[in-house]
This record gives sequence, C-alpha cells and structure tokens, in this order.
Amino acid sequence: MTSAPPVIRNLSVTSRHDVYDAISPEPYFSGALSSTYRDKVVLVAGASKGIGYSIALFYARAGATVVIVSRFQDTLDEAKSRILASSPSAEVLALAADVTDPKAIQAVVAESMEKYGHLDVAIANAAIGGSWDRRFTDGDPYEDWWKVLEVNLRGPYNVAHYALPYLEKSGGSFVAVSSLACQASLPFASAYSVSKSALNRLVEYTAMEYPRVKSFTIHPGRIVTKAPKPRAGPPPKWEPPAADTLELPAATLLKLTDGSGRFDFLSGRFLSANWDLEEVERDWKNEIVEKDMLLTRLVI
Repeated sequence: MTSAPPVIRNLSVTSRHDVYDAISPEPYFSGALSSTYRDKVVLVAGASKGIGYSIALFYARAGATVVIVSRFQDTLDEAKSRILASSPSAEVLALAADVTDPKAIQAVVAESMEKYGHLDVAIANAAIGGSWDRRFTDGDPYEDWWKVLEVNLRGPYNVAHYALPYLEKSGGSFVAVSSLACQASLPFASAYSVSKSALNRLVEYTAMEYPRVKSFTIHPGRIVTKAPKPRAGPPPKWEPPAADTLELPAATLLKLTDGSGRFDFLSGRFLSANWDLEEVERDWKNEIVEKDMLLTRLVI
C-alpha cells in the first residue's frame, strides 16, 4: 500500500483549529444574540461524549432545550449532569436509543415532540470508525464493514427520517457530522470513507426534498475520538496530528443554525469546521452558488 498523502481538497481560506472571533459563542451565551436559541429545541444524537457532548453543551449554554441521545442511559445521565453543572438553568432531556434502530429513534422524536411541541435543530453525530488495519475482505462482513455503514449512514438517515417533517414545520436545520475521509482514498478505511461519502449525498437529497430545512454535512476538524480505530503500524509520515478543539465544531454549528440566513447558501453542501466561515462567505459565496460547488460530483 502506498504511503503517499491522499488528495484532500479544501477551500482557500484560513484554516482554523479553535474557536475564532467570527464564530465566537459568547454573543449566544450572554451577549446580543442571547435570545437566539431561547425556546428552541435541539436534538443531538451521539451526545454523551466528545464532539456530540460539546455541541449539546454549547446549545444548552445558548439557552436551547437540548435532547441528548446515545445508546447507554448511564453515560447520558453523566453527560446531562455535566451540562447542568455548566448551565444550571438548562432544560436537558436524556433519552437512550440506538441510532441504527428506526423504532427507537421514532420514539425519541415522538417523546421530544410530546414534551416540547416542536423541533428546531437535529444533529446526527453518532459514528464509528471500524478497523483500519486490514483489507475489507479479511474481516467479518458485518462487524468489520457493514456495521460501520449501519451506524454512520443508517443512523443519520433514521434521525433525518423522523425529524425532518417537524424541522420543515419550524423552518429548522438538520446537520450530519461527516469527515474529510469522504473524499480521500485511505488504505483499509473503505467502510468509513464510503459511509461518509454516502452521507454527503443523503444530505444533498435532504436539502432538495425539504428546501425549508437548512441541511449541512460538516467535517468537525481533526479531533481525538474513539472513531476510527488506529490503523496497523505507525501512522504515515504525511498524517497530521489531531490538533483541533472540541469547541470548534460546536461554535461552528451555533453560527450555522442560528436562523439568521447568513449561511443558508451552504445548505445541502459539505463544509469543514476548519474553514473560516467569514472568509467562506466573503470570498467564496458567489462562486459556490454559481458553480454549485461543495457537492459530490463526477468531474470530467
């Protein structure tokens, strides 16, 4: 297998690795925009730790009612306690469910609607990486390949399937957490890369079929999580370190979904939390819209 770096395409903007002024959450927490998320209901699937927890925490601190979802009630209860320790007045509903189970996600959305009456933002973050240490034919066809597709694609589909009708009524937002792996050919990572590529296409259809809902796929940055599992042997020399903060994607999503309409031109498209959003708008908006960029296409 080659150790050459994969071709990763990025917009020519400043690469950000932590919260920066243009996406500062402080105005939503206690400043001029502190009423933005008041009375809003935000569902975060895959929220007990890591990226999902950070996202849920930021929405709670901004005044939103937050529904956090993960497989295990004990880790969810711990996450809820941590959120309330940071934001004592927050309203947090912790519901255990496996995102791959349609009936479980249907029940989560139904309980959220019964309790709160509306849904404004849904974020599909739950993901696994699978094994990056063997050819895809060398492992179990379910545990080492298809299971990754079940969690990373069927999971967001289930969230979208049951949340979108309510998001359409509220004119809300749907976000699927993707990865730059969607555009890279990485040895032994076919399941993960295929799942993220397909996820991008799913969100493109979400935007087409539910145009009132602002839908985004986002690379959260290079952050240490349990997904994916390390590949066999030492990392390739080209592989960059995990240098981005958990707060970067959380602050980015607060800005994207705030209802201002400022970044609605990115609906249905892939973007990276590493991209400076202000520069994307200033330097790239017209070209992105005119050339229909940041979509999955065959280029000839």
